[in-house]
Amino acid sequence: MKKTVVITGAGGVLCSVIAEALAKEGHNIAVLDLRKEAAEKVEKTIRLNGGKAISVEVNALEKNSLIAAKQQINETYGKCDILINGAGGNHPLGTTSNPFFEMEDLDNDSESFKTFFDLDPKGIEFTFNLNFLGTLLPTQVFAEDMVGHEGCSILNISSMNAFTPLTKIPAYSGAKAAVSNFTQWLAVHFSKVSIRVNALAPGFFLTEQNRTLLTNEDGSLTKRGQQIIDQTPMGRYGEPEDLVGTVLWLCSEGSKFVTGVVVPIDGGFAAYSGV
Repeated sequence: MKKTVVITGAGGVLCSVIAEALAKEGHNIAVLDLRKEAAEKVEKTIRLNGGKAISVEVNALEKNSLIAAKQQINETYGKCDILINGAGGNHPLGTTSNPFFEMEDLDNDSESFKTFFDLDPKGIEFTFNLNFLGTLLPTQVFAEDMVGHEGCSILNISSMNAFTPLTKIPAYSGAKAAVSNFTQWLAVHFSKVSIRVNALAPGFFLTEQNRTLLTNEDGSLTKRGQQIIDQTPMGRYGEPEDLVGTVLWLCSEGSKFVTGVVVPIDGGFAAYSGV
């Protein structure tokens, strides 16, 4: 059955592949992104492959922007059936320089060196807003279309570091833990009105946000990048296409009794103790 799928952050590496995969299933795709050109590029790709899509410039943290996007989508394709909350990210001001605090860190007066005590509340606030409010606000706007309609669902993007936090990124880890918790809360809250709510918890996928952190200019792995591969039993980074099967399942009638789950897609990272 053809549905209208709204995807925030759809101009990014992962969500653009998700958008293209759902378009191939025959759904109408609303490609939402803060970056107009990125959204338009995904729309063009979908249309060139015979799919149906519109691109909409939107700020997932501004409710009026989301309401305006919803109006445009409703006029073009009708009510939203599936919402994928893909907007998210980290901020360097919410990141420590080292994974462990050492006594000598107290003597490091480099402006670029950040310990836990140097974390900027603004960077932490930005990260929490982008990931948590960037999930809550689109849900407030688009879930109104879904109430009482069969076959509707919401898919959030959490992270495997919501289960066990990664070193150096307390703001991002905490924000994604909030997304996982919100997913469960929302699944219960909407359970009586036929809206299912689930989440993906991707492991390490190479994106523009983390490429320089995980790989060197020559393509070799950084120290942190190699550490990640060593902790991933399947021995590689995820590829965007690795998300598609789970997305199609959670957005289909094949998962009509599944709600409130957070599915790890991480090559075994979360299951591995390191020994």
